[in-house]
Amino acid sequence: MTNLCCEVLEKLKGKTLVTAESLTGGGIGAALTAIPGSSEVYKGGIICYTNWVKQIVLGVPAEILKTHGAVSRQTAVQMVSGVRKLLQADVAVSVTGLAGPGGDEFGNPVGTVFIGYEDCRLSKVIARHFTGSREEIRTQTIEAALRLILENN
Repeated sequence: MTNLCCEVLEKLKGKTLVTAESLTGGGIGAALTAIPGSSEVYKGGIICYTNWVKQIVLGVPAEILKTHGAVSRQTAVQMVSGVRKLLQADVAVSVTGLAGPGGDEFGNPVGTVFIGYEDCRLSKVIARHFTGSREEIRTQTIEAALRLILENN
């Protein structure tokens, strides 16, 4: 994980990065800030574990949460856009998903994850399904989010 974080920070030199994290609970930010000098790139993030924070802080419309749920492509795109605007960054990443123990009322099983990415030229969301324990799903999500940043810079 350390090498991956170093690659992201090196690739984004001269830019700023922010995060909106639900299922990872700040894990992306923790991984990045474990690297000395990371503050040159990483500004910070919002841990939006509840729908209230997604809606009130990041501006995810209540209708999206009601219709599509917190674990959805639509929510991930609103989260990434909201955090990038709120924290005024060049690049943003968002993660929302289910690490267990159970699925959600929208039929998403454990391991369902949506990762959003946004910069001045691109906004996208990828869907993934991870397997393993709660911690393994969270770790896989962090790695996938970091790789998405690398792929788009």
